[in-house]
Order: sequence, then C-alpha cells, then structure tokens
Amino acid sequence: MYAILEIGGKSYRVEKGSEVLVDLMQAQEGENVKFKTVSLYKTDKEILIGQPFVEKAEVDATVVTPLVAGKKLVIFKYKQKTAYRKRNGHRQKYTKLKITNIHLAEKTASAKAEKPAKAEAESKSE
Repeated sequence: MYAILEIGGKSYRVEKGSEVLVDLMQAQEGENVKFKTVSLYKTDKEILIGQPFVEKAEVDATVVTPLVAGKKLVIFKYKQKTAYRKRNGHRQKYTKLKITNIHLAEKTASAKAEKPAKAEAESKSE
C-alpha cells in the first residue's frame, strides 16, 4: 500500500514506515501531523485517484527531526573582462517525517446524520 501525498506544492510517494524530507515545517520533534492532501491511494485491491485529492484518504506522520540542513549549493556569478566575481552559498532546510499510517477516514457524524434526515423527508412526502 502506498499513497502520493502533496505537501508544500511538491508530491511525495510514501509508504507506511518510510521516512521523507519535506520543506521546513513549524513542528516540534515527536509531534504527530495529519495530511489530507492525498492525490492517489493504492492498496492491493483498489486504486483511488483524487480530483484533485481523495476525500477519505489520510496520512499520519511523526516529526523525526524538525530541522535538517540539505546539501550546500554554491552560486557563482562571473562576468568576463571586468573582474566581476561573486560567490554565494545556500543550504535548504528540511523537516524529516516518518509515515506512521495511511488509511481511509471513517465517515463523519454529520454525514451519517444527513442520510436518515433525507430518508425521513422522503417518507413524509409519500
């Protein structure tokens, strides 16, 4: 079973127990995070594709490390014949998440309450 999850405008393929680096989030170590932006949910028996997201699918994750520095990138600007040289660097910051569960959410109490109300309205009209 796996899901394709959208976090911060980027898509990640996640499975239960996998660890993923996402853009920096405001979360503490050990905090549980829930995502409902699941684009695709696949099990052995079914595939659910969202438009844009699968309504019932949820992904639960735990923050392993709240701040991870990525690989250093060097930005070098150069113009020939003018002695213009600028060197700069950048390290992207990430949050490391461990996926604890991928599941379909149960129907909410309000959705269950709507069905009997519709049935009562139909029976009164007859």
